[in-house]
Amino acid sequence: MPDLSFDAAIAFARDLIRIPSPPGAEGAVADRVLAEFERLGFDEVSRDAAGNVIGRIRGSGKGATVLLNAHLDIVAEGDPAEWEHPPFEGVLADGFLHGRGAMDIKGPLALMTYAAAVTGGRLPGDVVVAHTVFEERGGLGMKHLLEAGEVRPDVVIIGESTHGDLCIGHRGRAEVEVVLRGTAGHASAPERAHNAIDLLPRVLEALAEVSADQPSDDLLGPATMAVTGIDVSPGSRNVIPDTVVLALDWRVLPGTTSDDLVARVRDALDRRLPILPEGHAVEVRMALEEQVTYTGLEHDRNLLTPGFLVAPDHPIAVAGAAAIGRREGEGAAAIRPWTFATDGGWSCGVNGIPTVGFAPGEERHAHTNRERLDLDEARWAYGRYPALIEAVMTAAGSARGSA
Repeated sequence: MPDLSFDAAIAFARDLIRIPSPPGAEGAVADRVLAEFERLGFDEVSRDAAGNVIGRIRGSGKGATVLLNAHLDIVAEGDPAEWEHPPFEGVLADGFLHGRGAMDIKGPLALMTYAAAVTGGRLPGDVVVAHTVFEERGGLGMKHLLEAGEVRPDVVIIGESTHGDLCIGHRGRAEVEVVLRGTAGHASAPERAHNAIDLLPRVLEALAEVSADQPSDDLLGPATMAVTGIDVSPGSRNVIPDTVVLALDWRVLPGTTSDDLVARVRDALDRRLPILPEGHAVEVRMALEEQVTYTGLEHDRNLLTPGFLVAPDHPIAVAGAAAIGRREGEGAAAIRPWTFATDGGWSCGVNGIPTVGFAPGEERHAHTNRERLDLDEARWAYGRYPALIEAVMTAAGSARGSA
């Protein structure tokens, strides 16, 4: 009989932290997770073409299927010297688990995996644990998982940190590029060239106009757009550049499409630059990224991660919040959105599967060199997962039965 204690789950999390797994290089950590699925006695264990790892615990009847999801990849650690504790040692100190992935997301991944094993097939429906690749770069893994159809859940629980609350959605994220073009030339004779930088002032004015006019949602707040990068080519300082690429980070509301974003920028530019100077051109496009999974699956990805929102009074949200409760005091858990994007955009925003989130950890520690997981909070959250799984399974089954 495997040890399903909280301490065993944290030991597993420490093992995972010790295996660096940036997007595209999750193979070793995937192997470790698959081995843990086997050791914990999952009924089915597999790896799909994208490199996602999937474990299933079969239910005792024909109840709804609950998918528990975390991701295998992590962001870069930065300068290890800037960390209080080494980023890949999984140090336990001062009541915290420290390291890259401690709360985003290898700590919660371990807790969810063990919580699934705790259910032990006693629930009527299947519990599927699917940990996905490339979440940090737009969610290729979850997108592939659901498009392939090997897993067909009725409800999804995302293990991104919620600090004990129940999260029901978030804005999406898009990356848009504005490309300014001219003609390169030697800087000693600027009259022979068309400097792409000359367009920059009016383009920035147009982008400020777009940024100031964003839609808003009562729960998710406003969409936001910011210029986050400017690349100039050629990069030599004695050459008039022929290309300037501006990167826009756009936090978008659910339902927003790539065409919507490109059209908004294009319209603003047409107002500010109705006639382009001779020798110049402007292009607006979605950023693309060539992504290759560790299994060799290749995709050229449009960098749009969808947003989603489940109504606060949705039966699954209400049942989930009641099952979690409050760590201190009485009553149901607080229901709110995340401030950042998750793979829930693919499960709910695109595929329409009711999706909620619950995990220990504070958002302010994510992607920093202070990343840590409070062990007391993690212990409490581990104890709440079985009740949460059962509650959303029951609610989803009721909804399915009345459909």
